[in-house]
Amino acid sequence: MDWRNMPPLNSLRAFATVAESKSLSAAGRELNVTHAAISQQVRALEKHLGLPLVTRAGRGIDLTDEGRQLYEGLRKGFETIGETVEAIGTSGEARPLNITMTPSFAVSWLMPRINDFRHKHPDIELMLNPSADVTELAPGGTDLAIRFGRGNWPGLEAELFLATNFVVVGANCLIGDRKMDKPEDILEFPWLQEYGTNELALWLEKQGVVPKNKLSVTHLPGYMVLEGLRRGEGISATAKTFIQPDIDAGNLKVLFEEGVYPGTGYHLVTRPGVKRPALKSFISWLRSMMQE
Repeated sequence: MDWRNMPPLNSLRAFATVAESKSLSAAGRELNVTHAAISQQVRALEKHLGLPLVTRAGRGIDLTDEGRQLYEGLRKGFETIGETVEAIGTSGEARPLNITMTPSFAVSWLMPRINDFRHKHPDIELMLNPSADVTELAPGGTDLAIRFGRGNWPGLEAELFLATNFVVVGANCLIGDRKMDKPEDILEFPWLQEYGTNELALWLEKQGVVPKNKLSVTHLPGYMVLEGLRRGEGISATAKTFIQPDIDAGNLKVLFEEGVYPGTGYHLVTRPGVKRPALKSFISWLRSMMQE
């Protein structure tokens, strides 16, 4: 569409604000103009397009089908504009780069390497949030999530970063000489599980095991699960990458191991659209770490 034939930007902005607030008065307050000015902008837009966009609904307003369609396009467009301005502007770079990841990934993979990033990018301030909770990726909030899965998160971009399989492991001091011939054999041991996850239930379901009695499960932050494993306080299912040094040293014993499923592993999850320079630098650094 020729930009010269576009409706005035002020009218589009006024309509988008009305559509979001469902109120002419509220939209006027948000844009710091009068109720009458907002109403005039919406009427001008309707005249330009030659169709109604809003209808009265009591003391508020509703959108027509065409109004809803226009609002959805404007919402995406203004969001893209905002993200682009943030990406190229100095104000966006002033805030820390906000990254969320599981605690086990943070303590086992990221923290042993983070000094390298600080050395290469001393001007980028990081805010790391180790949490099993799924955090919304919103403009001005969390920039990047590092999550385990298959990468099928609707509305988000996901790049497979670290392909790994899960293993059920326990310390030699706990397992001793006992043989684990079948999945049911693990039921006699206490289970350590990271907050917000359900590896035990998922693993047992995959193996077709239905426990007859209630299992002994302790929910812990990821770093405490790893420490508990090493101390022989229980067994757990965890990414093999995180505990490979303990396996190689003979401290932990692999009881059961699954193959690596295509596309499954830790992903770099971001919002679609333009990424600000600090985020690009961090993602490039993560990729470089995987090549070493």
